Amino acid sequence: MAQRRGERAELDLDDDTPVFVISVAAQLAGMHPQTLRQYDRIGLVSPDRTRGRGRRYSARDVATLREVQRLSQDGVSLAGIKRILELETHVNALQARVLELSAELERAQASAGLSRRVFAAGPGGEVVSLLAGRRPDRSAFGPTSALVVWRPRG
Repeated sequence: MAQRRGERAELDLDDDTPVFVISVAAQLAGMHPQTLRQYDRIGLVSPDRTRGRGRRYSARDVATLREVQRLSQDGVSLAGIKRILELETHVNALQARVLELSAELERAQASAGLSRRVFAAGPGGEVVSLLAGRRPDRSAFGPTSALVVWRPRG
């Protein structure tokens, strides 16, 4: 579709879209381009490549470069920085997986018609499963009160 004069083309860009050449990325990160090349060689920040093998950095790459610079200024070695970045990536992947599995569990419970369950513990340690919103039958626990544990919705 032709673009009229004065109109902007909408670009589908996100934080992972490789748009910056090495000189721009280096300037945005406050580093020398040679430093970025070194970081690419050792695997700290690995930008995408063009067909001609030129590096293209994303906004996320630039943010990572800034984090590398901050950690380096705090006295962390490059090997330590690489390990920190690997662990952060791993934690992010695990958190995403937990969210996925939680959503899957909720869908499975909803499709099975299971309501949220509440458990009550009596003075002798016995556990009774209850439907959400229901109180335990005190006669099942004797004269003392039962402890009711629940997880608030949120």
